[in-house]
Amino acid sequence: MRLGTVAAVTATTVIGAGAAAVAAGRYAGDVALKPSPGRPFPGDSRLTVHSAAGDHLVLTRSLASLRPGTYGLTGAGCHAVVGPVVHGTPHPADAVVRRLERVTHGTLRPGTRMRLTPQVHAGNPYDALGLTYEEVDVPGELGTLPAWLVPGARDTWVLTAHGLGTTREHPMVVLPFLHRHHFPVLDLAYRNDPGAPHTADGLHHLGDTEWRDLDAAIRYAVQHGARAVVLYGWSAGATMALRAAVNSALRDRISGLVLDSPILDRHATVRALAAARRIPRILLPLAVRAAEGHTGLPVDRPADAVDPDELGMPVLLFHGPEDTLAPWGASRSFAARRPELITLAPVPHAPHAAMWNVAPDRYEETLRRFLTPLM
Repeated sequence: MRLGTVAAVTATTVIGAGAAAVAAGRYAGDVALKPSPGRPFPGDSRLTVHSAAGDHLVLTRSLASLRPGTYGLTGAGCHAVVGPVVHGTPHPADAVVRRLERVTHGTLRPGTRMRLTPQVHAGNPYDALGLTYEEVDVPGELGTLPAWLVPGARDTWVLTAHGLGTTREHPMVVLPFLHRHHFPVLDLAYRNDPGAPHTADGLHHLGDTEWRDLDAAIRYAVQHGARAVVLYGWSAGATMALRAAVNSALRDRISGLVLDSPILDRHATVRALAAARRIPRILLPLAVRAAEGHTGLPVDRPADAVDPDELGMPVLLFHGPEDTLAPWGASRSFAARRPELITLAPVPHAPHAAMWNVAPDRYEETLRRFLTPLM
């Protein structure tokens, strides 16, 4: 082959790869970062219902179905709550038996394809938990943000922000605990959530812009009687809490942060999401950079969400080594930089944003010890 031909073929290949990377980046941005509560996280697997009788549910045997703890089970117009694995009950070798707590809606039919989710409850605080609440409107940057306000006697409010793949129903896992301890709770739906304003691109920016909606919730709480607030976020919601803690004009009112599975290394999370959407491995580095540029995420800034040296309030950080979406190592390094301020609570065997699900009692006792001085 002549040198000119070789050069032309090489150039065409490079241009083609570049175009493919740009297309992959747009795909990663439009699909991986588009809010989608029904979409599994990386590493999640679809589980087949073998049978459901009484308080026992038989599911496909997998790493997911063997996880300890309590989860929501969702799919095919059905939602249920499943508890721990049940041992000593006869079942096929390719299946696992879990305790069936309840079926919220729909029917668990044999052959139905479902997935486990950390979002245990469905509905609103009253229907799901019997808690009195008020639907309130929080004035936000893009328009009115719907929120649930569960009243409490204290003048320290807890403001919650859910994360990727869930809705404001997810924070309801800790609502009974917070209600028992008399905290008012404002559970926020933010941009691109159902019922909330949508952005022009319709994409999740991993807290980089969404934190301003949490900032609006702080203003609302202060205007309605809060002396101080605790920001409590999961996944990208935890990243929102961190950004609000250093950027909000009302950051002096923030008395503490509770972070569950925070996204601290944006590059690693975008890469995991892109890989889960079957972007070819060879294109991942270029695709991730293209996705970040396409979604407006700064590509010239360090991966860390927030410099811990900028924090001025105590932080409780729940995370686990098995998280495949938000790297555990980032949380460990983050906490190590401010050990006098940040308490790291490791939770083994937990998937992303499911630290409560694995061990609710231990989780809530750790939470109680952290919140007591802030009451």
